[in-house]
Amino acid sequence: MAEVLLFHHALGLTPGCIAFADDLRAGGHVVHTPDLFEGKTFTDISDGVAYAEEIGFETILDRGRIAAEDLPDELVYVGFSLGVLPAQMLAQTRAGAKGAVLCLSAVPTSEFGGEWPKGVALQIHMKEGDPIAVEGGDLGAAREMADTIDGAELFLYPGDAHLFTDSSLPVYDADATALVKQRVLDLLGRVGP
Repeated sequence: MAEVLLFHHALGLTPGCIAFADDLRAGGHVVHTPDLFEGKTFTDISDGVAYAEEIGFETILDRGRIAAEDLPDELVYVGFSLGVLPAQMLAQTRAGAKGAVLCLSAVPTSEFGGEWPKGVALQIHMKEGDPIAVEGGDLGAAREMADTIDGAELFLYPGDAHLFTDSSLPVYDADATALVKQRVLDLLGRVGP
Protein backbone atom coordinates (compact mmCIF):
# COMPACT_ATOMS: atom_id res chain seq x y z
CA MET A 1 0.00 0.00 0.00
CA ALA A 2 1.24 3.46 -0.94
CA GLU A 3 0.04 6.82 0.34
CA VAL A 4 -0.85 9.32 -2.37
CA LEU A 5 -1.43 13.07 -2.47
CA LEU A 6 -3.45 13.79 -5.62
CA PHE A 7 -3.89 17.33 -6.99
CA HIS A 8 -6.73 18.27 -9.36
CA HIS A 9 -6.61 20.16 -12.67
CA ALA A 10 -7.76 23.69 -13.54
CA LEU A 11 -11.45 22.79 -13.49
CA GLY A 12 -11.18 22.10 -9.78
CA LEU A 13 -11.88 18.99 -7.73
CA THR A 14 -14.38 17.49 -10.16
CA PRO A 15 -16.26 14.20 -9.79
CA GLY A 16 -13.85 12.76 -12.38
CA CYS A 17 -10.83 13.60 -10.21
CA ILE A 18 -12.55 11.99 -7.22
CA ALA A 19 -13.38 8.92 -9.33
CA PHE A 20 -9.73 8.52 -10.36
CA ALA A 21 -8.69 8.76 -6.69
CA ASP A 22 -11.38 6.24 -5.74
CA ASP A 23 -9.99 3.76 -8.26
CA LEU A 24 -6.55 4.07 -6.65
CA ARG A 25 -8.19 3.57 -3.24
CA ALA A 26 -9.89 0.45 -4.57
CA GLY A 27 -6.38 -0.79 -5.39
CA GLY A 28 -5.59 -0.67 -1.66
CA HIS A 29 -3.88 2.72 -1.48
CA VAL A 30 -4.53 5.73 0.76
CA VAL A 31 -5.33 8.75 -1.40
CA HIS A 32 -5.72 12.35 -0.23
CA THR A 33 -7.49 14.82 -2.56
CA PRO A 34 -7.05 18.39 -1.31
CA ASP A 35 -9.12 21.11 -2.94
CA LEU A 36 -6.69 23.77 -4.15
CA PHE A 37 -9.61 25.94 -5.31
CA GLU A 38 -11.47 25.86 -1.98
CA GLY A 39 -14.72 24.53 -3.45
CA LYS A 40 -14.72 26.34 -6.78
CA THR A 41 -15.14 24.31 -9.97
CA PHE A 42 -15.30 25.38 -13.60
CA THR A 43 -16.67 23.96 -16.84
CA ASP A 44 -14.23 25.75 -19.15
CA ILE A 45 -10.47 25.31 -18.85
CA SER A 46 -9.77 28.96 -19.65
CA ASP A 47 -12.00 30.04 -16.74
CA GLY A 48 -10.16 27.67 -14.39
CA VAL A 49 -6.78 28.91 -15.55
CA ALA A 50 -7.97 32.53 -15.18
CA TYR A 51 -8.99 31.76 -11.59
CA ALA A 52 -5.59 30.16 -10.91
CA GLU A 53 -3.89 33.25 -12.33
CA GLU A 54 -6.14 35.48 -10.22
CA ILE A 55 -5.24 33.76 -6.95
CA GLY A 56 -1.66 33.25 -8.17
CA PHE A 57 0.37 30.15 -8.94
CA GLU A 58 2.39 30.73 -5.77
CA THR A 59 -0.88 30.36 -3.84
CA ILE A 60 -1.52 27.06 -5.64
CA LEU A 61 1.96 25.88 -4.63
CA ASP A 62 1.45 27.08 -1.05
CA ARG A 63 -1.86 25.24 -0.80
CA GLY A 64 -0.07 22.12 -2.06
CA ARG A 65 2.60 22.51 0.62
CA ILE A 66 -0.04 22.97 3.32
CA ALA A 67 -1.91 19.87 2.12
CA ALA A 68 1.27 17.82 2.61
CA GLU A 69 2.27 19.27 6.00
CA ASP A 70 0.46 16.80 8.24
CA LEU A 71 1.03 13.77 6.02
CA PRO A 72 3.95 11.31 6.13
CA ASP A 73 7.07 12.15 4.14
CA GLU A 74 6.86 8.91 2.14
CA LEU A 75 4.22 10.01 -0.37
CA VAL A 76 3.59 9.56 -4.05
CA TYR A 77 2.50 12.87 -5.54
CA VAL A 78 -0.02 12.77 -8.40
CA GLY A 79 -0.99 15.86 -10.36
CA PHE A 80 -3.33 16.48 -13.25
CA SER A 81 -2.48 19.45 -15.52
CA LEU A 82 -2.42 22.47 -13.13
CA GLY A 83 -2.05 20.00 -10.24
CA VAL A 84 1.30 18.93 -11.68
CA LEU A 85 2.80 22.14 -10.27
CA PRO A 86 2.39 21.25 -6.58
CA ALA A 87 2.92 17.53 -7.26
CA GLN A 88 6.22 18.05 -9.06
CA MET A 89 7.35 20.75 -6.62
CA LEU A 90 6.76 18.48 -3.61
CA ALA A 91 8.35 15.45 -5.28
CA GLN A 92 11.47 17.50 -6.01
CA THR A 93 11.72 19.43 -2.75
CA ARG A 94 10.07 17.47 0.09
CA ALA A 95 12.33 14.86 1.64
CA GLY A 96 11.12 11.28 1.59
CA ALA A 97 9.08 11.34 -1.62
CA LYS A 98 8.52 7.88 -3.08
CA GLY A 99 7.37 8.98 -6.50
CA ALA A 100 5.48 11.35 -8.76
CA VAL A 101 2.89 10.85 -11.44
CA LEU A 102 2.56 13.85 -13.74
CA CYS A 103 -0.58 13.64 -15.85
CA LEU A 104 -1.26 15.93 -18.78
CA SER A 105 1.55 18.35 -17.96
CA ALA A 106 5.18 18.66 -16.87
CA VAL A 107 7.58 21.51 -16.21
CA PRO A 108 11.36 21.55 -16.45
CA THR A 109 13.02 20.33 -13.26
CA SER A 110 14.82 23.69 -13.11
CA GLU A 111 11.53 25.27 -11.96
CA PHE A 112 11.96 23.56 -8.60
CA GLY A 113 15.70 23.54 -8.02
CA GLY A 114 17.14 21.50 -10.85
CA GLU A 115 17.92 17.87 -10.18
CA TRP A 116 15.30 15.17 -9.83
CA PRO A 117 15.89 13.42 -6.48
CA LYS A 118 17.62 10.06 -6.71
CA GLY A 119 15.35 7.11 -6.08
CA VAL A 120 12.09 9.03 -6.63
CA ALA A 121 10.02 7.16 -9.23
CA LEU A 122 8.53 9.21 -12.06
CA GLN A 123 5.74 8.58 -14.53
CA ILE A 124 4.43 11.11 -17.05
CA HIS A 125 1.19 10.60 -19.01
CA MET A 126 0.05 12.78 -21.95
CA LYS A 127 -1.80 12.66 -25.24
CA GLU A 128 0.77 12.94 -28.02
CA GLY A 129 -1.22 15.59 -29.91
CA ASP A 130 -2.51 17.62 -26.96
CA PRO A 131 -2.07 21.23 -28.13
CA ILE A 132 -1.84 22.52 -24.55
CA ALA A 133 1.06 20.13 -23.81
CA VAL A 134 2.75 20.58 -27.20
CA GLU A 135 2.46 24.36 -27.57
CA GLY A 136 3.00 25.05 -23.87
CA GLY A 137 6.29 23.16 -23.81
CA ASP A 138 5.06 20.47 -21.43
CA LEU A 139 5.68 17.65 -23.89
CA GLY A 140 9.23 18.91 -24.47
CA ALA A 141 9.84 19.07 -20.72
CA ALA A 142 8.42 15.56 -20.34
CA ARG A 143 10.69 14.18 -23.05
CA GLU A 144 13.73 15.83 -21.47
CA MET A 145 12.85 14.38 -18.08
CA ALA A 146 12.36 10.92 -19.56
CA ASP A 147 15.74 11.18 -21.30
CA THR A 148 17.69 12.46 -18.30
CA ILE A 149 16.09 10.95 -15.17
CA ASP A 150 17.09 7.39 -14.39
CA GLY A 151 14.04 5.13 -14.54
CA ALA A 152 11.58 7.86 -15.60
CA GLU A 153 8.67 6.61 -17.70
CA LEU A 154 6.93 8.73 -20.34
CA PHE A 155 3.67 7.34 -21.69
CA LEU A 156 2.12 9.01 -24.73
CA TYR A 157 -1.41 8.14 -25.79
CA PRO A 158 -2.98 8.69 -29.22
CA GLY A 159 -5.19 11.74 -29.60
CA ASP A 160 -5.25 15.40 -28.68
CA ALA A 161 -7.59 15.76 -25.68
CA HIS A 162 -6.09 17.47 -22.64
CA LEU A 163 -8.17 16.42 -19.61
CA PHE A 164 -8.81 12.93 -21.00
CA THR A 165 -8.51 11.18 -17.60
CA ASP A 166 -11.53 12.96 -16.08
CA SER A 167 -14.62 10.76 -16.39
CA SER A 168 -16.94 13.72 -15.71
CA LEU A 169 -15.87 15.56 -18.88
CA PRO A 170 -16.87 15.09 -22.54
CA VAL A 171 -13.20 14.57 -23.56
CA TYR A 172 -12.87 11.52 -21.29
CA ASP A 173 -11.04 8.63 -22.96
CA ALA A 174 -12.01 5.49 -21.03
CA ASP A 175 -9.52 3.18 -22.79
CA ALA A 176 -6.53 5.50 -22.35
CA THR A 177 -7.51 6.26 -18.76
CA ALA A 178 -7.76 2.56 -17.92
CA LEU A 179 -4.18 2.19 -19.13
CA VAL A 180 -3.08 5.25 -17.15
CA LYS A 181 -4.67 3.82 -13.99
CA GLN A 182 -3.06 0.42 -14.50
CA ARG A 183 0.36 2.00 -14.97
CA VAL A 184 -0.12 4.23 -11.90
CA LEU A 185 -1.23 1.23 -9.84
CA ASP A 186 1.87 -0.65 -11.03
CA LEU A 187 4.07 2.25 -9.85
CA LEU A 188 2.26 2.41 -6.50
CA GLY A 189 2.80 -1.32 -6.08
CA ARG A 190 6.51 -0.93 -6.73
CA VAL A 191 7.09 1.97 -4.34
CA GLY A 192 4.72 0.99 -1.53
CA PRO A 193 6.04 -0.64 1.64
